[in-house]
Amino acid sequence: MSMSRFPKTFQVVIVLAFCAFTIFAANTPKLFAQPVANTTNTDAPGNLTVMNSYADVIRNVLSTIEGTYVDKIDPKVLYQAALKGMLEALDDPYTMYMDISQTRDINDTTTGNFGGVGLQITKATKSTKEEPAYVEVAYPVEDGPGKRAGILRGDLLIKINGLPTDEMDMNKVLSLLRGPVGHSVSVTIRRGKSMEFDVTLIRDVIEVPTVKHTMIGDDIGYIKLIEFTPQTPTRVQDALDSFAKKNYSRLILDLRNNPGGLITSVVNVVDKFIDSGVIVSTKGRTRYNMMSYKARQERTTVPKDISIVVLINKGSASASEILAGALKDYHRAYLIGENSYGKGSVQQVMHLPYDDGMRITTARYYTPSDANIDKVGIPPDREVKLPDITENQEKTYEALYNSKVIQKYVEDHPKMSDDDVKSYATTLKKEYDIDERIIRRLINIERYKRTEEPPYDLDFDTQLNAAVTILREENMPKLISDTKTIHELQDEAKAKGKGTKEKK
Repeated sequence: MSMSRFPKTFQVVIVLAFCAFTIFAANTPKLFAQPVANTTNTDAPGNLTVMNSYADVIRNVLSTIEGTYVDKIDPKVLYQAALKGMLEALDDPYTMYMDISQTRDINDTTTGNFGGVGLQITKATKSTKEEPAYVEVAYPVEDGPGKRAGILRGDLLIKINGLPTDEMDMNKVLSLLRGPVGHSVSVTIRRGKSMEFDVTLIRDVIEVPTVKHTMIGDDIGYIKLIEFTPQTPTRVQDALDSFAKKNYSRLILDLRNNPGGLITSVVNVVDKFIDSGVIVSTKGRTRYNMMSYKARQERTTVPKDISIVVLINKGSASASEILAGALKDYHRAYLIGENSYGKGSVQQVMHLPYDDGMRITTARYYTPSDANIDKVGIPPDREVKLPDITENQEKTYEALYNSKVIQKYVEDHPKMSDDDVKSYATTLKKEYDIDERIIRRLINIERYKRTEEPPYDLDFDTQLNAAVTILREENMPKLISDTKTIHELQDEAKAKGKGTKEKK
């Protein structure tokens, strides 16, 4: 089992109270094109008559069900089933029918902001009488309504607008907390074991979190890209400007578990690093989907002497692969981590009349070396994996987590220092036979529910540690110049596969 994810038996979904954006749970990879005004296809006239004939049959079947089926059927059920069936028949995991909660997620990405209360929250998936699954505040967004009202990390939202939250699913919670800017929502807060009070929050415009940044030492700028929204290029530039003031000489772009986002957003980010040439191209059946996005010198803001490492893993998908692929193909960065997800297609989102919609694949994208990475991903220049644990260690890990001893200890010691964490981990190690770094990670997960979480964890993160070491100790210009483009790697893989077959 890889420690990049926690066992599903106790995995907790963390979302933003103003957006159904999962942090630790797996995200559906996405890369969205802009709305299409005219998608006329040259193949359409020949198919139109056949399609109309099929549509007539479907209408007749619907009419028959409505008029003769033994029970009365809600037309919406048939409508949704028909849409799902048609889109699933395409056998494309990224083409799908979307209900109202899914269209909300898409809107968050495409607009980059929404009306909400500014609370990052967690909620257990199972609720019991002994441990009700109330909504817990993981982090109040700076200058958001929740922060201004004095809500703290670790506070529980036990009611929203008078309704208990323990039996709500996360979609229900989000639908209550989000809404029109300027409108109010009331929440009942439980702080500690018994303190309860009501707070009225006025919804405000909340920006989708997209970039975190800091310095590692006095030489390395670190940018964690969470998702690509319209605000991402500006936030990346803010980070780069702050690094420049501190005279940074090296840079880490962390794309791990970044599911993608807007193609225009990632193109504008790549343009900060590359001064000419194609960033990405798309190829589809319509003229609209035959696009080529090119870099412009006046938009380049990162000096060429800045050494860059890009961190990728199996959760790096779509738009994040465009960024990694472009920097690799132009020999601008060195990739560290694990093979990326492999989503080389572009989707168009279409809204439908009943607050739902559909997402349909309209093109495939190609890196600057004209490689499509769909279903194969991008290999790192140097593979570095997070530590694995054995089956027995996994059982021990789950036993430790489920025992709640760490949770109770941190509750009783809310001001733990790093030294306190190490000392307590050493104590637990005597009873639980797993790596102390893993135990410290579990302690810190609980600890950071109550204090501000640092942007990185060098104690646990072996991939980030490798990136820092390589940047500081190895010859980066030579490492990067010796790398191969994605197309070259794919050609080598094909040749190797062909040679293996010939030997057989």
